[in-house]
Amino acid sequence: QVQLVESGGGLVQPGGSLRLSCAVSGSIVSIAVMGWYRQAPGKQRELVAAIIPGGSTNYADSVKGRFTISRDNAKNTVYLQMNSLKPEDTAVYYCKMNLNWWGQGTQVTVSS
Repeated sequence: QVQLVESGGGLVQPGGSLRLSCAVSGSIVSIAVMGWYRQAPGKQRELVAAIIPGGSTNYADSVKGRFTISRDNAKNTVYLQMNSLKPEDTAVYYCKMNLNWWGQGTQVTVSS
């Protein structure tokens, strides 16, 4: 059974940073398409960043230059480093593996 467990969310002031983690069990992140999504209240879930097996990455325009997706194959974990956070980044952040597997989500709140 594949399980994805996110952590690292919290409350941060505008301009601050957070690093989200997605620990995976039951599958291997290095050969999977891994993505971070977010959903703000009243809005649709949107792709924030993705990384493919070859290592190429893709980002939503709204986070380019501020967020970085990476993976640690030894720890079977994917990360989302978020810098220069803005109030509009407030959302529940979800990790996704391939087409079917989602984590439970972690809340990120950017507020002064």
